[in-house]
Amino acid sequence: MKLKLIGKNLDLTQSLKEQSEKKLEKLDRYFDEEVEVRAVLSVEKDNRTVEVTVFLPGTILRAEDTSDDMYASIDATIDILERQIRKYKTKLKKRYQDPKTIRFENIESLSEEETDESKIVKRKTFTLKPMMEEEAEMQMDLLNHNFFIYLNAETEEIDLLYRRNDGNLGLIEVEVER
Repeated sequence: MKLKLIGKNLDLTQSLKEQSEKKLEKLDRYFDEEVEVRAVLSVEKDNRTVEVTVFLPGTILRAEDTSDDMYASIDATIDILERQIRKYKTKLKKRYQDPKTIRFENIESLSEEETDESKIVKRKTFTLKPMMEEEAEMQMDLLNHNFFIYLNAETEEIDLLYRRNDGNLGLIEVEVER
């Protein structure tokens, strides 16, 4: 496992680095050494946020937790990731039939009450209209939605505009992998 620790609005002290590495090494038993893991530790006001992203070939696992204690956030984030791995074990096993990336023998199965499978219960179809970012923002606000998909008039690509938790906007520009 290749671990990259990043501090945001925070100086990563040696003890925090060591503790983070020690805790994140628990994930090592699930993955091969070649898996890249990025952990972003950030501080905003009284909130300590830990965001861990695991880059598997063709799949990304991500977990985030915020609390008033950085060490508690690290523990909670790792628990979330482990639960995700257990929950999606069967689906991951189908995708990675050759277990060079994930060590399935180290993943326990979930109990029946933990396997809350979700399903698509509603589908919508709509026509994308070419528009500028400002027009998409206005349309999103008029619809009172947290996100808006539109065809960018400048790039002729599909973009997704969304409202972030901090009240600002985020833009996801879609790139099709071929």
